Amino acid sequence: MLFDPKRLLLIAGPCSLENEAVCRSVAEGLVKLGKKHRELNIVFKGSFDKANRTSLGGRGTGLKEGLRLLALIKREYGFPVLTDIHERPQCAPVAKVVDVLQIPAFLCRQTDLLLAAAKTGAVVNVKKGQFLSPQEMEFVVGKLKQGRATEIWQTERGTTFGYQNLVVDMRSFAQMKALGYPAIFDATHSVQLPGAGGGKSSGRREFVAPLAKAALGAGADGLFIETHPDPDKAISDGPNMVPLAELPALIATCVAVWKAARS
Repeated sequence: MLFDPKRLLLIAGPCSLENEAVCRSVAEGLVKLGKKHRELNIVFKGSFDKANRTSLGGRGTGLKEGLRLLALIKREYGFPVLTDIHERPQCAPVAKVVDVLQIPAFLCRQTDLLLAAAKTGAVVNVKKGQFLSPQEMEFVVGKLKQGRATEIWQTERGTTFGYQNLVVDMRSFAQMKALGYPAIFDATHSVQLPGAGGGKSSGRREFVAPLAKAALGAGADGLFIETHPDPDKAISDGPNMVPLAELPALIATCVAVWKAARS
């Protein structure tokens, strides 16, 4: 299994796979984190296509170049890698390169996509839709189980709350873990303000740290954190990404909270 209950899972990387320079910069930062915190189980993430964006811009590199970059990170830095898939035909070719196939929140009920992802034998990380209660994840993971997924992860990324806002119910982690699979907290997408940035999502990255610590205190098994050397120049989700230079201090605090919660 890729998930290790004795270590804190950290899924981290840029939102979109912009270019090799950004990917290498982030990977180098994650290598340093891994050396400092042996408790971390790090998975590099990056999306070759952000197909669920508000507008057409900032979607990423596309499939071929995205897989090249992910293969490079896996080969040269030794990290398992994760990326989003959006259509059934993407599952098999992507699973030949990546370790974790991620089902975007808006697609978490798409039965054929879930079954195709499960069939590959890769780990499947499914994000809980903004429109679902934690209890309804029973049926999502049930489809993956029926598809004989080898390993299933669940990720909380906030629930729609009024217009252009999300809220995180900390009870979700206990309820989702009760289904028998790890529950991860997406600390950066949960602080999004969907569609509030003039045709794109805005965000409040200052709330990443308190929510991440609260989630770990509530029993989350891991964190999903998007990070970038210069988020304000990123092609997608800049307002809610954590600047790479600030990630070490955030992770140090999160590791301490994770240890305290487990004790």
